[in-house]
Amino acid sequence: MKALIGLLLLVFGHDVSSVIHSLQFFFTASSGLSTFPEFVIVQMVDEVQVEYYDSNTQRIIPKQDWVDQANRDKVPDYLERATENTKGIQQVFKAGMGTLKQRFNQTGGAHIIQNMYGCEWDDEDGTTEGYDQYGYDGEDFISWDLKTMTWVAPVHQALTTKHKWEQNRALMEQKKYFYTKECVDWLKKYLVYGKRTLQRTERPRVSLLQRSPSSPVVCHATGFYPNRVVVFWRRDGQELHEQVDPGEVLPNHDGTFQVSVDLDLTAVPQEDWGRYECVVQLKGIEDISTTLDPADIMTNREDSHTLAFIRTGVAVLAVVVAAVVVGVFLHYYYRKRNDSDKRHKPVGSDTSSENTEGQNPSPEAQPLTTVQS
Repeated sequence: MKALIGLLLLVFGHDVSSVIHSLQFFFTASSGLSTFPEFVIVQMVDEVQVEYYDSNTQRIIPKQDWVDQANRDKVPDYLERATENTKGIQQVFKAGMGTLKQRFNQTGGAHIIQNMYGCEWDDEDGTTEGYDQYGYDGEDFISWDLKTMTWVAPVHQALTTKHKWEQNRALMEQKKYFYTKECVDWLKKYLVYGKRTLQRTERPRVSLLQRSPSSPVVCHATGFYPNRVVVFWRRDGQELHEQVDPGEVLPNHDGTFQVSVDLDLTAVPQEDWGRYECVVQLKGIEDISTTLDPADIMTNREDSHTLAFIRTGVAVLAVVVAAVVVGVFLHYYYRKRNDSDKRHKPVGSDTSSENTEGQNPSPEAQPLTTVQS
């Protein structure tokens, strides 16, 4: 896989100019988990959390002032109406949990149903895409194909749901309109209201780290925004595809991002380290190049550098804590992320019971569309 990625980069090079914006909803219903709310919703714009709801508080909580203003400009009593609507959706998910337990012959234990849906818009070529994915207990359950206007059921327990939803042609047409028009329009509206937050550029801080003399040297970039960054190692001006282990872009607690790229120097004498440099590319700023100088590497081998290394660990811990606050359930969405260029696959489920046909929590039932359109 690394060799393939390297070949693609050689052919096409890096591209940090294309910006794909997203509006996403994450739904999670649980059963048998005493320490977790039975129902949680998180709404995100460009991977920034903007709204939160759970069954314990039964309130929609705006996380960004600008999205709250955008909603109220459209519907003055948005929060009140959207909260009542969401309470109804919560009951539909609860009924769906009972249905799925029956279909999978389950009588007890802990179970989770999740749904991720939303839309994307490329601000350069104007292309859009919509998606709606469900799963159950960590496995794919059913997903919607916008191009064919059909539901894809990877397990036989989802066939009943597939047939029900596809028979409702009015709902299918409504979904198509939502994903190709309404969702994208609201995404663009949010981008205007949240421009100072979502379209800002924050320069990364770059550090070189190493745990021990035999460990890889880590190029760590943090504090940057947006998250579309490219970090790579070069030797004598040529990009390296071997010896390199790229990391995943992760969120910081303050809304910025961080990423690390490891470089294995096991077979490289230290006198040649100066031939290497770490390069960080972020749209809107000049490339940041950091030469591999042993004197600049922060390590836990010396007390003076230990503090800096610990601070890095604390920052990572803060990311984990923040992620838990935002919603532990997001782990289930991203655990099924493919190595290819596919989206994250969430765990959600057939949230319509046998007696609630047509009430599945599709995007049309969500506060965004029901209240604001």
